[in-house]
Amino acid sequence: MQVFVTGAAGFVGRRLQARLEAGGAQVIGTDVELDVGDADRVADAVSAARPDAIVHLAAISFVPEAASNPEAVYRVNFLGAHSVLEATRKLSPGVRLLLVGSGYVYGAADPGAPPFAESSPLRPDSPYAWSKAAADLLGGVYADQGVDVVRVRPFNHTGPGRPDHFVESSFARQIAEIEAGLRPPKMAVGNLDAVRDFLDLEDVLDAYVRLLDPEVPAGVYNVASGKSTSIRDLLDLLLAESSIQPAVTVDQARWRPADSSVGSAERLEKAIGWAPKIPLRETLKRLLDGWRESVRAA
Repeated sequence: MQVFVTGAAGFVGRRLQARLEAGGAQVIGTDVELDVGDADRVADAVSAARPDAIVHLAAISFVPEAASNPEAVYRVNFLGAHSVLEATRKLSPGVRLLLVGSGYVYGAADPGAPPFAESSPLRPDSPYAWSKAAADLLGGVYADQGVDVVRVRPFNHTGPGRPDHFVESSFARQIAEIEAGLRPPKMAVGNLDAVRDFLDLEDVLDAYVRLLDPEVPAGVYNVASGKSTSIRDLLDLLLAESSIQPAVTVDQARWRPADSSVGSAERLEKAIGWAPKIPLRETLKRLLDGWRESVRAA
């Protein structure tokens, strides 16, 4: 089985490539060398790869970065999806395309609200979420035209190697640097009352690989735990893995109003029997240990 993967050098792409190759697949991975917003270049790459399946991961995924450069996020996240969808329709009919979106397409809810289901209305509230919602809806248009598209809406997923501009990895890096004496025992945080749905990357990859099976019905699937975790609880879990007792101060540049983004994966469970297996505490411990190794190496 040959799998064409965009965004193959990213946090998710690297681990997905390893997972696919361990299962016997041949991966044709592309990253920044392929401008996914250039439809002709994407068509050439897909044509040369002659894949049995396609995973489209390439995206600007950090919400503040997307907000500061909406033109780039439109080109990469929306036009990139269009390029891959069109290349699949023209050059690889019958090939399964995993179009990786985001749980943020649903927008935000008040803390305590029920989890979002796939039938929940899309209410994106940032340039990142808008671009992902538009790409998701475009995937639905191509599905109606006969393209074998699986649209996945993953919620927050993490693990070793997660960039430190994401909240849980920022916390882990700060803790590792305090432990090493590289910064004073003071942590900068945003709004700790925000609520998110956190998954281990390995559980998410398990869902992605299984959804590449053409026997699994195409459609829209949340990849979520269904569990609400406040950022305060996230910080407490990380600090429980350390002996430090830092002062915690609010950085106004990181502060945003408290909201909730939690998903239901009942549809995915019914389709493939999937459920997350790795406890959040274990995920965060591995994330922190990864930062400890990086700090020591530096």
